[in-house]
Formats: sequence, structure tokens, C-alpha cells
Amino acid sequence: SIVKGMLQHSRSGKVEKEATNLNALADEYLRLAYHGLRAKDKAFNANMETDLDPGLPKVNVVPQDIGRVLLNLFTNAFHAVNEKKGSAPKDYQPTIWVESRKTAQGVEISVRDNGGGIPTTLREKIFQPFFTTKPTGEGTGLGLSMSYDIVTKGHGGDLIVESTQGKGTTFTVSLPFNS
Repeated sequence: SIVKGMLQHSRSGKVEKEATNLNALADEYLRLAYHGLRAKDKAFNANMETDLDPGLPKVNVVPQDIGRVLLNLFTNAFHAVNEKKGSAPKDYQPTIWVESRKTAQGVEISVRDNGGGIPTTLREKIFQPFFTTKPTGEGTGLGLSMSYDIVTKGHGGDLIVESTQGKGTTFTVSLPFNS
């Protein structure tokens, strides 16, 4: 799986961008990530709240690539809330929030969780290839690195992380109108 991940990470070649409804893409991949984890762990459960701007314009992107980014962000968020659930008080409600909004330069999609957060010492490393906080055998360390490259190099956007230890993490994908 590491070699497969490396090949996907270094994939080259032109793929056509197309006008894409990012709200529909986000909704589809949010449900895909949730049901994928439920298939592996029947006890897994989390709240999903969306605030998707109904006036969000379509943006020219490679839908498969942005879908892969969103799937990775959602899956990581679900893992974070599930991990926190093991040590949190009984009234803890694992929750993922997804928000989209139009900006002056383009659009943003934010993925926020109320998991354990990312320690400050690790935050600067999370976009590096092969860096993972997951236990051995559970992650290749290519997900966030690949996501960062897709957003920044492939679409001229930005991928920003904000995190507070013990409170959660927010990843924001910013995509320009002319990507």
C-alpha cells in the first residue's frame, strides 16, 4: 500500500478540470468517508453538521482529486473524534462540521472536528510525505502530503490547518476561481 500511495502521490499527466459543484462533492465524500468507517467498525458513530453555501459558484477543478482531498480530510476527522471518544467524558459527542463559503478570490471548504487536536510540535510536519501520527500499519503518511500538493500545486489554492490541543482541528481548503 505504501508503493501504491507513492505512485498516486507522484502521478503526473494532464487531467481535465471541469466546473464542479463543490457542495455536492463535499456532501458525497462526507457520506462516503462516514459509511466507509462504519463498514469497518459497526460501533463507530459521529454527528455530521453541514453549512454549505447554497450560492457557492461552480469552480474549475479536477473533481476526482479534490474528492480525494476531501475524503482524506473527512476520514482523518472521523478518526480524530473516534480516538478522543475513548478517553472523553460520557457526554462527549463526536462531531464533524463541514462549511463552504465564497470568498473574494474563490471558495473555501472547512472541515472541523472536536477531536483531540494536533500538538503544536507536529503541526509543521503534517504535510510532509510519510509523516503520520497513526499507529504503524494504519497510515502511510501520504494523505495530507498528497492533499497539500493537489490543492497547492494542482489547483493553485491553499490548505491551512488550525488546531487546539484537546479541542479539535480545522482544515480549510481555499481554491481560486481561476485554478
